[in-house]
Amino acid sequence: MNYVETLREQLQEMSEAFVASLPSLAISLLIVLITWIIARFAVRISDMIVGRTEIRSSLKNLVDTMVRLTIWIVGLFIAAVVVMPGLTAASLLAGLGIGAVAIGFAFQDIFENFFAGILIMLREKMQIGDVIECEGITGKVEHITLRETHVRKLSGELTVVPNSILFKNPVEILTDVEQRRYDAVVGVSYDTNLDHAADIIRRAVEGVTDVLASKGVDIFAQEFNSSSVDFLVRWWAGSSPRSGRESKDKVIRAIKASLDEAGIEIPFPYVTHTFKETVPVSQLGRTSKKTP
Repeated sequence: MNYVETLREQLQEMSEAFVASLPSLAISLLIVLITWIIARFAVRISDMIVGRTEIRSSLKNLVDTMVRLTIWIVGLFIAAVVVMPGLTAASLLAGLGIGAVAIGFAFQDIFENFFAGILIMLREKMQIGDVIECEGITGKVEHITLRETHVRKLSGELTVVPNSILFKNPVEILTDVEQRRYDAVVGVSYDTNLDHAADIIRRAVEGVTDVLASKGVDIFAQEFNSSSVDFLVRWWAGSSPRSGRESKDKVIRAIKASLDEAGIEIPFPYVTHTFKETVPVSQLGRTSKKTP
């Protein structure tokens, strides 16, 4: 058997088949280009239609993504049929079914984040612009995709969080409502009339502009501390982290000024010091003799 001649004939057949398929490849590439153009225009049309509604931003992103994905699936299938005329939808699904198990194991994390992203976008809660806290990450949601969510930390850094983390773990939404309740502890000396001190603290907190006095201010005598009787002070203010810090700053300043004006002492906590005798190293191990 002439192996060289056989190899030459096979290479010639392959090259002839490749040349014969060039028109089909060119048409399929043209279909891919047309698919890309149609997908862009379809997303713009979707934005125009959905933009007239009051739908959430995350849901708008989901609609755009599904429109783009559907058009690309149809376009790639048509391009594949042009290259392989015998390809049908049934044969394509059968081929996908054979490799589904292997693909599922290989891309398990990707599929998990993908479906988690769809479910997160369908949620009514955790919208773009909310400040959230999850697994030690606190920040503002800037963007939600099918695979990941972009969270801008309060210090300015951008954190890219896989959607599976936000879906499987509890997420605390700090800005779900416009107001939040804040706490502070204030201690007064033991010789203070507690009713009088509570009234002064209440008036001071209600006088702060950032405090929502209409929702009430709570003053509770909480604990007998080492050097003071402690009050737990609760009030409502804006839900954003900066609003909370600003209101707490003003509340503490107002309480301090009012207690000083009323002559009520905010005592320092008692500090217990333990003194130890220092023994020179040269005297270690020696026994002391008692004087008779």
